[in-house]
Amino acid sequence: MAYELYYWDGLQGRGEFVRLALEEARADYVEIARGPEDEGLGTSAMMAVLGSRSEPHPPFAPPFLKDGDLIVPQTANILLYLGPKLGLLPRDEGLRYVANGLQLTIADMVTEAHDTHHPLASSLYYEDQKEAAKTRASDFIDHRIPKFMRYFERVLRQNPEGDQHLVGNALTYVDLSMFQLIDGLRYAFPKATKRFDEQYPRLAALYQAVMTRPNIAAYLASDRRLPHNEQCIFRHYPELDKASR
Repeated sequence: MAYELYYWDGLQGRGEFVRLALEEARADYVEIARGPEDEGLGTSAMMAVLGSRSEPHPPFAPPFLKDGDLIVPQTANILLYLGPKLGLLPRDEGLRYVANGLQLTIADMVTEAHDTHHPLASSLYYEDQKEAAKTRASDFIDHRIPKFMRYFERVLRQNPEGDQHLVGNALTYVDLSMFQLIDGLRYAFPKATKRFDEQYPRLAALYQAVMTRPNIAAYLASDRRLPHNEQCIFRHYPELDKASR
């Protein structure tokens, strides 16, 4: 049976980290919210699961994955579940938890990237918090991007299996997620990331290596890959972008 991925139609968002893993593995999956309503799919089908009163463990929010009767919520949790099935985790059990820790750290940075344009409240429009967003984005560019990226660059450098992957000696979902994180930052903050390749050469090399993998390249060129946009996590507002220090 195909995996069922539930996430908002029209957005890369947190669902994109799961899509990249499924696409790299050429797994059979269906995007429920992107399907036609008259076939029992669409956003209403996703909302029916979220609001279910019969499901014993309903998910809080998208993304979540259905594999048969099992519902797996939360991006990092989904990837931890899929990793062994898709061949995107080391066999060593300890390294699997290392990978999960790195994925959770990526999730932390994704949240901080979101909060650059919504620093006061998610329920408010960006236009209602623009001044606070400028302050938050400036700090994110000057302090948080370097702090996170220096850490990830160090993880690559200190990997005993070599600096081509974040964990172990073969591609994992963490490498795919790092690609997506960097891609989102480059979209949202082109000025701030202009010197990214120079500042973080190992991460830049990883980004290029993932982007040119045959299955990922085919996905990026397809209509399955949704474009970045200003309704998503990574948003490009020119007034929030500036050159890094």
